[in-house]
Amino acid sequence: MVFMATFNKHPVWENLSEVVKGIDSNALVWEHLALCDYQISGYWDESDRFYENIILPRPLSPELISSGVIFNGDKRRIQLKFTLNLETTNPPISIAELMLVYDENLEFVDENWQIDLNSEFIKVPS
Repeated sequence: MVFMATFNKHPVWENLSEVVKGIDSNALVWEHLALCDYQISGYWDESDRFYENIILPRPLSPELISSGVIFNGDKRRIQLKFTLNLETTNPPISIAELMLVYDENLEFVDENWQIDLNSEFIKVPS
């Protein structure tokens, strides 16, 4: 006999939601953009083409599009995914997505960029 359980009303989801809601995601993404000075060093695109440096335009308007808590063995991670919109366009134009990963102490662990390299607003120095 196979035991099937549904967890959609389980308190664990509410607890995890509260953890993610308690994070100032805007402060984290702004800090990350400032620390990298709106530049990405060492980017591989979907065609395995390498870019030494990519310069993002300013000002950007990050928008949180998803968040979650990841469990891998005894490690717990918080994942925040943003779309990066040009602040000066209406309607907003998304030029990139940025996924930030933090450990349970909110120490930065990893980043993953998806850049619209066809955008006229992205600068790729030669």
